[in-house]
Amino acid sequence: MKVSTADKIMDASIIVVIIVASFLALVPILHLASVSLSSNAAILSNKVTVFPVEWSTIAYETVLRDAKMVGSLFFTIVLVVLFTVICMVMTICAAYPLTKTRLKGRDVFLLMIVFTMFFSGGLIPEYLLVKTLKLTNSIWALILPGMINAFYLIILKTFFSSIPEELEESARIDGSSHFGTLFRIVLPLSLPVLATLSLFYAVGRWNGFMDALFYITDQDLYPIQLKLYQLVISNQMSDATATEGVNSLAPIPESLKAASIMFATIPILVVYPWLQRYFISGMMIGAVKG
Repeated sequence: MKVSTADKIMDASIIVVIIVASFLALVPILHLASVSLSSNAAILSNKVTVFPVEWSTIAYETVLRDAKMVGSLFFTIVLVVLFTVICMVMTICAAYPLTKTRLKGRDVFLLMIVFTMFFSGGLIPEYLLVKTLKLTNSIWALILPGMINAFYLIILKTFFSSIPEELEESARIDGSSHFGTLFRIVLPLSLPVLATLSLFYAVGRWNGFMDALFYITDQDLYPIQLKLYQLVISNQMSDATATEGVNSLAPIPESLKAASIMFATIPILVVYPWLQRYFISGMMIGAVKG
């Protein structure tokens, strides 16, 4: 089919808009990366935009020499992996039975789940609960309260419902148990949505710091985002001190903050390309079927 001139102009306009929007979205990240790789003098003189000026890696060297920052990064990786695995297991175990019409009280369970999306007990009751269970200063305080996200559960339940019932009936005729059907048929067919929700859980836990701010006082259990939060709100060096440090080997606060933010952001960005195709197909199928 021949494409009209008007359609070509429209397609070109859309491409230009997408390119401009993408560039605008990348500008803050490029600026941070440039600040982290620029010299003290260039930063203080406001010469840094989206490209490094007078390359310097002293900020990254300072961050990597900080044992607490490196330890916090490794702790956060362990936390994210453990959190994602537990959340996915719990979400699967909750979503799969809710797809069965023969489950007694299914509508009541669904109503209770949807209710939690709009109303909660509040921050203070949650804190008191965690404290009463003696989970403070424990990795479990960062895992157990958020084991199941109601919205993600509904997405997974919708996806499971889109799988033909005949497949499960055939498996039952062949003698497969409920768990056998789940692991051998349902989950292999659900890889896109499983990868998508795993990414959602992982990114949410990686970026979270408020719960750690409330429940954790042991610095060995600080996730990386809480370390960054403390860095951002910490007292800034005076202008005189910063100026004196231009000719020294120590990075100024702006450079150190930028390097720390990049240090904490790059690991999670590396994961996206590996899950991108699952992310797109999983969200589309989970959203429109059911």
